Amino acid sequence: MDGGDLELGELLAAAEAAPPGESVDVVARNLQKRFGAERVSFLFVDLIGQRLVRLNASGADEGVEPTGPIELRGSVYDAVLQSQRQHMEADGRGGQRVITPVSNRGDCIGVLEITLQHADDTVLRQVREAAHALAYIIVTDRRFTDLYHLSRRTTRASLAAEIQHQLLPTASSCESSQFALAAGLIPADDIGGDTYDYTLDRDTLHLSITDAMGHDTDSALLATLLLGALRGARRGGCEPVAQAEQAHRALMKHNRGLATGQLLCIELGSGLCRLVNAGHPWPLRLRDGAVEEVRLSVNLPFGVPAPFPYREQELPLRAGDRLVLLTDGMQDRGAAAVDLAALVHETRDLHPREAVRVLTAAVWETCRGNLADDATVMVLDWYGTPDAPAAAVT
Repeated sequence: MDGGDLELGELLAAAEAAPPGESVDVVARNLQKRFGAERVSFLFVDLIGQRLVRLNASGADEGVEPTGPIELRGSVYDAVLQSQRQHMEADGRGGQRVITPVSNRGDCIGVLEITLQHADDTVLRQVREAAHALAYIIVTDRRFTDLYHLSRRTTRASLAAEIQHQLLPTASSCESSQFALAAGLIPADDIGGDTYDYTLDRDTLHLSITDAMGHDTDSALLATLLLGALRGARRGGCEPVAQAEQAHRALMKHNRGLATGQLLCIELGSGLCRLVNAGHPWPLRLRDGAVEEVRLSVNLPFGVPAPFPYREQELPLRAGDRLVLLTDGMQDRGAAAVDLAALVHETRDLHPREAVRVLTAAVWETCRGNLADDATVMVLDWYGTPDAPAAAVT
């Protein structure tokens, strides 16, 4: 174990010994001790993914750097997050401004910004290691404090929005050797009940995207019931059809209303996707440079007395496929002016998390920030596995 590893161990031990709201302070003190770092701060990506919010280390001069929300688009922070590469430039005061991505399993939490008087390759590498450690520290510590949740908010949340936020996964992106996944949700002015969810087992990726009918707390409570039923069934080992049936029964039993959704179960070894489509908009698929709707068979929404059982469909994925799941808020009313298929094609070379940002920003801007319905999108890039058999052509 080299000196860098020893310092990293000390950093993690110090973080565990400190209160959970002092993660940035712990990293700041570590970098100050090791490299004489100045003006250490961490910048969170906000919930919409369009701004950064700065969290300075305690004791920092608040007047040195702006503390209000920073527009992400076109900024140096945007370049760092997109490339996931460290950036260094002169700070105008004789030092070097170093900006380093803070990410965990593909989820971009934010960036670490520090000023150094001296920064050679060894120092920069150890700053990257500290930023990586900070990602794990924040992921762990945000279970115990609201600080990191509050720091991501640039607007005041209603009760319905609070419920909706708590239903979503804590990480909006995930990566593995077989895939990269990202999702984004733009809430309507009067929350519309959208949710997305995912989990990764040893050999299976589970995805869902749902839209609970109604608005405000009614739709938020319906979404809570729906997602609770889906997660309970999934964690109990149920396949997509059984998950759909349990969700449907829950809505019928409690007479809460209707919801649409798609439930996907993807085998990591083969790329075979088994799914249920409960009245939900068709996904888009980018394959071999062409974008097309995947015209799935449609079951009735959850909560509708249905004479026919839910049906499982198969959708084989090929290496290089991009699958885009969405809710009707991405297509309806003002959002209909956005050519989603063209935009999916234009963003084909971007990482899913950046494609999600472009897609949601287009809808947000087209609707001038006033959405009549929640707009949610989930982008999955399927890499496949080297030894997997080729999927059948569909």
